[in-house]
Amino acid sequence: MRRAIYLIEEVDFRPMNSRRPLEYLTWLTRYKREDETLERPTLTSGTSIRSRDIDLAGAFYAVGITGHPQFKAVTLWECHGGWDGGWRQMMNIYRGVDDRLFLSDIDDLRFSAFSRPLGAVPGTPSLADVGRSEFYLFESARVRPGAALDYLEAVRAERAPLMAEHGHELVGLYEVLFCDTEVVTIWGVSLDDHLRTQRARDAALGLDDEAEPDDRLLGWAKRARDHLDGPWRETLLAPFPGCRLSPAPVRG
Repeated sequence: MRRAIYLIEEVDFRPMNSRRPLEYLTWLTRYKREDETLERPTLTSGTSIRSRDIDLAGAFYAVGITGHPQFKAVTLWECHGGWDGGWRQMMNIYRGVDDRLFLSDIDDLRFSAFSRPLGAVPGTPSLADVGRSEFYLFESARVRPGAALDYLEAVRAERAPLMAEHGHELVGLYEVLFCDTEVVTIWGVSLDDHLRTQRARDAALGLDDEAEPDDRLLGWAKRARDHLDGPWRETLLAPFPGCRLSPAPVRG
């Protein structure tokens, strides 16, 4: 079985115009739905590459109150066929630096975008098998050089069962490729389970005497430090209607 390859992109919009993320996510989900009818990948002016094998798995509005810059969108792309499938098709558009690379229907809509290729590791489910959640927990962590796979295996073996007890469904365990110091994990969760988990952690810290504590949440955080070497952050994402990971119907 080939390794599953993904791409995650974080997009910022400035000046702070709250309509720009909506315009971008609406445009993105609409044109990717159109790609489902294509027989072969095509490079076009205005929309870059069109392909069913470069699949928009998740289009999210970043919940700013959880630590994202406002306003921000996050997208998760699945490269069907791995390196020789969707990834090859994306790379092909850079061969010869075609003029069509520099034309886009969304020119001047985005302020900046930061993309990272992701490689799935053992324990990552197929996206076809995961549920559709109200929210997604997005973790980006800096690990010791070379410790990415060790950290992700610890998450699979220890943290994933614990998070499952707290209503979090594992969506992805990803090594950030072309570097050796970053990992990404994604979990689906309901609002109620998110709140219960935070209260269980507070209770374990002695900060909430009305909730049931779970000391294992604190224990995991300590053991994770065996692999970490810098910032660790979890933030929440709200799935945009029309993407594969959204429970909401398509808009329009």
